[in-house]
Amino acid sequence: MVLSKSEVVANSLSLADELVLMLLNEENGYFHQVPGWDLNCAVIGAVLAELSLVSRIDTDMESLFLLDPTKTGNPALDPILEEIAKEPVQRNAQYWIERLAPRAESIIDLTLDRLVDLKILEHHNGDFWTLARAKGNTEHFNGSMGGGGIQFVKARINQAIFNNEIPDPRDIIIICLVNTCDVFRFMFQLDEEAEERIEFICNMDLLGRSIAAAVSHNLAGPLFRQSALRKKIPVVPLRKMLFSPHLRSGNIPALLADLTKKYGPVFQLRPPFGEPKLFLAGPEINHWVNRNGRMYLRAKDYFADFEKVYGANGVLPSLDGADHFRLRKSMAPAFSRRRLSEQLGPLYDQIRDHMATWKVGESYAATSMCRRLVNAQISPLMISIHSQDIIDDLMTYKERALNTHIVRALPKFMLKTPGMRRRAKAVDTLMERVQSGHTPAQRLGRQRDLADDFLSLHASDPQFVPESNLRFAFSAALIASVYLGDAVSFALYAMAAHPDLQDQVQSEADTLFADGDPDGRDFSPSTIDVTHRMMMESLRIYPIVPLSLRNVMNSCVVEGYELPVGSRVHIVQTASHFMEDIFPDPFKFDIDRYLPPRLEHRDPGYAPYGLGTHKCLGSRWMELQLTINVLMVAHHFTLEVAPSNFKLRFNPLPSLKPSKKLKFHIAEQRHELPG
Repeated sequence: MVLSKSEVVANSLSLADELVLMLLNEENGYFHQVPGWDLNCAVIGAVLAELSLVSRIDTDMESLFLLDPTKTGNPALDPILEEIAKEPVQRNAQYWIERLAPRAESIIDLTLDRLVDLKILEHHNGDFWTLARAKGNTEHFNGSMGGGGIQFVKARINQAIFNNEIPDPRDIIIICLVNTCDVFRFMFQLDEEAEERIEFICNMDLLGRSIAAAVSHNLAGPLFRQSALRKKIPVVPLRKMLFSPHLRSGNIPALLADLTKKYGPVFQLRPPFGEPKLFLAGPEINHWVNRNGRMYLRAKDYFADFEKVYGANGVLPSLDGADHFRLRKSMAPAFSRRRLSEQLGPLYDQIRDHMATWKVGESYAATSMCRRLVNAQISPLMISIHSQDIIDDLMTYKERALNTHIVRALPKFMLKTPGMRRRAKAVDTLMERVQSGHTPAQRLGRQRDLADDFLSLHASDPQFVPESNLRFAFSAALIASVYLGDAVSFALYAMAAHPDLQDQVQSEADTLFADGDPDGRDFSPSTIDVTHRMMMESLRIYPIVPLSLRNVMNSCVVEGYELPVGSRVHIVQTASHFMEDIFPDPFKFDIDRYLPPRLEHRDPGYAPYGLGTHKCLGSRWMELQLTINVLMVAHHFTLEVAPSNFKLRFNPLPSLKPSKKLKFHIAEQRHELPG
C-alpha cells in the first residue's frame, strides 16, 4: 500500500511515541510495572534522544550541547528544547533528565492523545488504553518522514532481540530505555542468551548508552529525593468540623472543601472513638489519582467485608490491576449508552406506565418517588425481571450493609437484626427470578441484557466470575436505582426550584416529543442544550457519591505528604466542586458554567463519576437515562417543591441524597399518559 504524503507525515512516530507503545501493557490497560519517577525519567530520555536525532542537541557520556534552537513543530519536544536553550551553563544529560522529569506527565498525556488521534491506541473509560482494533492486528505502520518504513515497535524490538537482526539507532535507544526500566522480563520470556543480546545491543550506540546511563543514574535513590519533600499531615480540630453549617445541612463535600482550603490537600480527622481518618481533596489530588492512583492505591481492602455480605469475592468494585481491567472490558457493552439506546421504546413505556400512577394535586416524597420510578426501568432493562415488590428491601439491606462495612457508622450486629434477616431474603428472591427468566427458551429472540453478559462470562470462565459472585452482580444492577434515582430527585429539585429553568426544559422536551418518541440520535447537544447543562450542574452541586475509599499499597508522596503503606484514605473528589477558584460562586446553581469561554467542567476538579480506574463504568448510560427521565417528567408534568419554602438539606450516609422531608407536588399534567 502506498501512502500519500499527509498519511506518511501522520504516521511518523517519535521515540516518545514508540516508548509509550513499547511500555503499554494491554492486560491492564496501562504501562508495565514502571514506578512513576522511573517512567518520567525514561520519557525525558526519549525526548532528549529524539532532539539529538533531529540535530537540535548532541550528547555523550559527559555533556549535552545545544546545536540548533529552531523549533521542531512537535509540542512534546519544543518546550524541552526551549528550556535547554535558555540555560546559560552547559549541563549533562543526567542533569536535564532530573530537572525535566516533572514535565514528563504532560508529555505522556500529549503522546497518548496523539496515538489515539492516529488511531493506533484506543482510549477506554477510566483512563485505560489498548491498541486500536484497526491497527492492533497489523505488524507495520508504513511510511515515515525519512522515507523508510516504521515497523510496529514491539515487533521490531522482538526481531532485534530474538532474531539477531541489526537494530537501527532508534531501536537501540528504545531497547536501552526499556532495559533501564527493567520491564523486558514482563514483556518477553527471556533466557540467558536473550539477556546477553539485550546487553550487547545497549552498548552498540553512544547516544543510546549516554541517555540510558543518565536515566539510570536518576533512577537511583528516589526515596531519598522524596524524603526532602515530606511534610507533616495536619490534624483538623474536631470543633472545626462540628461547628460547620455544612455538617448540619449534611453537605459533606462542601464541608470537606472548607477544610481543604484551610488545611491543605491532605489532612486528618481524629474522632474520639475511632481510628484517625485521612482525607485527600482538591483538583491536584484528582489529577494525581487519575494519573497515578493505580500504582499506589487499591480498592479490595475496604470492599472485602461488604462483598462477603453477598457471599462474593472479587467483584468489579473490589478488583484492581489486570483483573479489574479485564472484567471492566468484558462488561463495558452491558453498561454502555449504545445498549440503552437500543431499548428506548421499552424505556419510554416503562417511564410512562409508572408516571401514570401520579395524581395531580398530590405530593410525593422525592427520594422514594424517584427511586421507584427508576427501578421500574432498571429492573426490566438490565436483568429482564420486575422487582418493585422487593426493591425497598434490597435497598434497605444494601444501605445498612454499606453503613456497617464501608462507612463503619454502625456495629456489625445491626446487619443481623430480624428485620435485616428478612430483607436479606429479597436477594434470594431476586436470584430465583433472574435464573428462571434466563433459560435458553426464555431468552430466545430477546434483547441481550446485563444478566446475559454475566451468565455468559461465568459459563466461559467460572473461576474468573464464579457463581458466588452473581448474587452481588444482579443485586448491584438493581441497586443502581438508588444512585440514579437520587440523581433524578436532585435534578427534578433543581428544575422545580427554578421555574424559568423548568420552562426551558419543558420547551426542549415538547420539541423532542412533538412528532413521536425520539431515537438516540435525537438527544444531541443542540436539542437538549439547557437540559444537558442542568444535568451537569446538578451532578456538580449535588454529587451522589462525594468520595471514594482506597488503601495505600505502595508508599507514595502526594503534594509533599507521605501516605503510609496500609493506611486508608478518603479521596474527596467532589470537594473541588465547592472551591471558588474552580467554580466561582460555587453554591449558585448556574448552568452557564458549561458554556464557552468558561467551560469550568474541563478542570480535573469536576469529578461527579469518580476518578481513575474505578470511574463509574456506566456513566454514559446514566447520563442518557437521567436526561430522558427529566425530559419526560417535564413533558408530562409541572412540578413544585413542597413545602414551597423548603430549604434543601441532605442525608449523607451512605451516599448523598435529599432529606426525607423533600417532596414534589404534581401541580399540572401537561400531556396525557396511558391509563
